[in-house]
Amino acid sequence: MLIGRGIEVADGAYLERADRPVHAVEEWLRAWMTLFGGTARRTGRFVRRVNALEAQVQAQDDDGLRGAMREVAARLQTQGLQEEWVAQSFALVREASRRILGMRHHDVQLLGSWVLLQGRIAEMATGEGKTLAATLAVCTAAAAGAAVHVVTVNDYLAERDAEDNAPLYAFFGLSLGVVKQDMPIDERRQQYARDVVYVSNKELTFDYLKDRIALGDISDAQLKLRRLRGGMAAPVSLLRGLHLAIVDEADSVLIDEARTPLIISETLPDDLDEAVYHEAIELAGHLERDRHYLQGRDRDIWLTPAGEAEVAQLVADRGGVWVSPLWQKELIGKALSALHLFHRDQHYILAGDKVQIVDESTGRVMPDRTWERGLHQMIEAKEGCEISGQRRTLSQITYQRFFGRYLLLGGMTGTAREVEPELKRVYDLSVTRIPTHKTPRRKRLPDRVLRTSDERWAAVADRAREVAGQGRSVLIGTRSVEASEHLSRLFDERGTMHTVLNARQDETEAEAVAQAGQPGRITVATNMAGRGTDIKLAPAVEQAGGLHVILTEFHESARVDRQLFGRSARQGNPGSVEAIVSLEDELFQRFVPSWLRAMLTVRLNSGTQPGSRFFRRVVTFAQSRAEARDRRVRLDTLRRDRQWLRALGFVGGHRK
Repeated sequence: MLIGRGIEVADGAYLERADRPVHAVEEWLRAWMTLFGGTARRTGRFVRRVNALEAQVQAQDDDGLRGAMREVAARLQTQGLQEEWVAQSFALVREASRRILGMRHHDVQLLGSWVLLQGRIAEMATGEGKTLAATLAVCTAAAAGAAVHVVTVNDYLAERDAEDNAPLYAFFGLSLGVVKQDMPIDERRQQYARDVVYVSNKELTFDYLKDRIALGDISDAQLKLRRLRGGMAAPVSLLRGLHLAIVDEADSVLIDEARTPLIISETLPDDLDEAVYHEAIELAGHLERDRHYLQGRDRDIWLTPAGEAEVAQLVADRGGVWVSPLWQKELIGKALSALHLFHRDQHYILAGDKVQIVDESTGRVMPDRTWERGLHQMIEAKEGCEISGQRRTLSQITYQRFFGRYLLLGGMTGTAREVEPELKRVYDLSVTRIPTHKTPRRKRLPDRVLRTSDERWAAVADRAREVAGQGRSVLIGTRSVEASEHLSRLFDERGTMHTVLNARQDETEAEAVAQAGQPGRITVATNMAGRGTDIKLAPAVEQAGGLHVILTEFHESARVDRQLFGRSARQGNPGSVEAIVSLEDELFQRFVPSWLRAMLTVRLNSGTQPGSRFFRRVVTFAQSRAEARDRRVRLDTLRRDRQWLRALGFVGGHRK
């Protein structure tokens, strides 16, 4: 099947790759070798081989297709994913898709799926049909007997993609599962037992951690014996194994979300009285920036000597933890972070009496995630919410280590080239660029930069109304819930009809997306409308010029901007994109030198826009600085994870 590729299998509950120590020199060489990558081996020959089989498979009836797939499956199970049998499987799946789904895979989709089965990342432009392309690899690997996990960035996409492709899997007798948040354990186990499982990256990783905890008291010898007897180690485990993962939006999952480990924890009785958190917030509110505390560009904050002295004076008549200078520094530092670094409707929202974290890269709420070391409780105190208990870590893993344990790992995305060296260095994944099926018709209009945020929002509102008046649909991308609701209020004041899609309205996401391509429709959205969102255009909108996308603030990652722009002009449709931003935006304030911002301000005060080429260089410079910082954070996370493993006595994935 998938083993026999030089893979060391770990001792444990089920089939997975062993952790392999990677030295710094090897990581560097991997990244360096990406300079010579970019094309898959024998891809042209493979596509021709599949196409040569098309007439033969088209001549068969449905039963003939199924019978032929059973024969191919037998070969795949005994001989592995050899090109000959994979080509036959692809030809059969393509013909079945044409009959069942009404969609025939294009040559570029054959190529993209073949790349997946080589254990690589397929970079396919947005709108090229990655979801359909993946079905070729999914059906083939499932026929080979692998437990196939199709990993998406959220539950909505997992359910949508599974539903869209369910008839194709059913045609070949493949069972299909979908795992979602809040699903009971027994139902999860049933879903994972199926041939193909669609699941979000977070749900999958947490379920793996649950397995590690549940099986933690079983010796390796017992686990091996159970696996030899029945294939699956124990009825208690959720997953069948880590055989094959096909990661949709691979750069988002493997790179953007890899900055922090995933942790399963339990609530502890809090040693601190709730009043202490409220006192810390109150005391921190008396401190002055630059005098009592300093705030760095990398979202860090610390007390100055004058600040430490001021705090000591403020708590001089208080007892308890405030007697300790160390506790003073710790609590006030957390309170300052809660007050000045974490903002409602940007980094979190309030849902009833709960503080819920918002993932900036996806715009979605992460209801089961909390900040560590008392920060979450400090934010709850700031917002007047009930204080939750602090938590103790039971198990943790990084995405880098988790996805590295799959016997075969492949991925698809429209934005991989910027992070290709890191994908190779950390995951040993190469990137193959897939050509487009049709010539892109997306028109990039000149960027516009305004002096202030208010000027920007006014310009965005005017521009959206102008384009919608032409019978086109407009998608406006914002970086935060707060920004989307601010723009919504401005539209309300002007009497402009519009729809808002953000973390508060995630239950109406499908309806909002379905209507976003109608004539004159204006949709204001956070990054929820970025990756994976396919806006279907009404014929009248297509004739009028297609979907127009307005980016209102550049992200720290250029890939997120490209994903938003990729909602327009999909699959050969017309469309246009533009950026209308402000010098007050966070990217410019944090990553552009003050002298350069001053120069841009002088230019804007004179009533002229900076040159388009010059301004894009400024944006590229700022984003490259931000990406370098995030890359350091991810590598630090990976190093800490390895140190944590060594501290627990783990070496190379084998328990001692």
